[in-house]
Amino acid sequence: MHLPKEGDKAPAFNGIDQNGHKVCLSDYKGKKLVLYFYPEDDTPTCTIQACNLRDNYGLLTQQGFEVIGISPDEVEKHKKFETKFNLPFTLVADPSQKIIKRYGLWAEKQMFGHKYMGVLRTTFLIDEKGRIRKIFLRPKNKSHAAEIIAAWADIEKNIK
Repeated sequence: MHLPKEGDKAPAFNGIDQNGHKVCLSDYKGKKLVLYFYPEDDTPTCTIQACNLRDNYGLLTQQGFEVIGISPDEVEKHKKFETKFNLPFTLVADPSQKIIKRYGLWAEKQMFGHKYMGVLRTTFLIDEKGRIRKIFLRPKNKSHAAEIIAAWADIEKNIK
């Protein structure tokens, strides 16, 4: 599938979180959602991004956001990542890349001349009606929460 665009309805999904619970996009109807896709638990950049969201989780929830991270890691690996870094939000396991592909984020990547398939680190801000309001194709991992809050403030200004 192709990458959705801002203004599109967010593609529906369901998966299993780090606690073995089923998670569906429809569970978040009526809520603002930060849906972030990342390559792998417990790797340097992914940890920086997750810890920034953790450290600013209170600010995000005060703004009315729920947070979900999705990677191709298994449930057990998500649980270890959550525990090691005390992450307060949902991590959905997508080892078959079904959700990742639905969002158009499984693609060829390159590192040190080596080509491989992987997740394109991307964050979607989804509004209460299930519409994608903002897409971060290259999130600022060290200041991602501030970036999210600022973008939402701009969105709200444009609504009024």
